[in-house]
Amino acid sequence: MSSESGDLLWIDPIELRFPFELKKQISCSLQLTNKTDEQVAFKVKTTSPKKYCVRPNNGIVAPRSTADVVVTMQAQREAPPDMQCKDKFLVQSAIVGKDIALKDITGDMFTKESGNVVDEVRLKVVYVTPSSINEGSEDGSLGSLSYQEATKDSKEPEKITSEDLLRRDISRQHGGFSLVSLLAVAILGILLGFLMKR
Repeated sequence: MSSESGDLLWIDPIELRFPFELKKQISCSLQLTNKTDEQVAFKVKTTSPKKYCVRPNNGIVAPRSTADVVVTMQAQREAPPDMQCKDKFLVQSAIVGKDIALKDITGDMFTKESGNVVDEVRLKVVYVTPSSINEGSEDGSLGSLSYQEATKDSKEPEKITSEDLLRRDISRQHGGFSLVSLLAVAILGILLGFLMKR
């Protein structure tokens, strides 16, 4: 995991790595560490606001302390071509006075015109395969390990293609009919039989 140092905040990681799976909501966390002796306000923006939920998307980091931000990618119905993601995040930060509260944070604070010391750090989004993170798991889930814990000692996670995702989805379907399908056919047969007798 690489981290990026702005003038005001140390941001870790600099790449948001999502173990991509179709139709699954996936979260990734960021740590923002205030490197200054001042109070620093932050705001997180993305190029795809409908695709991601950022909590909190703004806040205040006390001097020499850390704030955690969780970025959640909504469940995706299809994989992007070649598993490449063009989404980006921007973390804006500004030194603010001790009298500023969370409710006082506005977008204007993060402009050069505000007179505040302002900093911006851009973050990339990368999709990785969950199987390279947790080889031992049958269903590909991360279990109780967080993504960072699971990859701490592993090599660079491999890229995943849409063919890999399709193959995984097909292999999860064990063939035959599901119980719901069988019940639907049975009920339909009973209804048809009832209607034919009339």
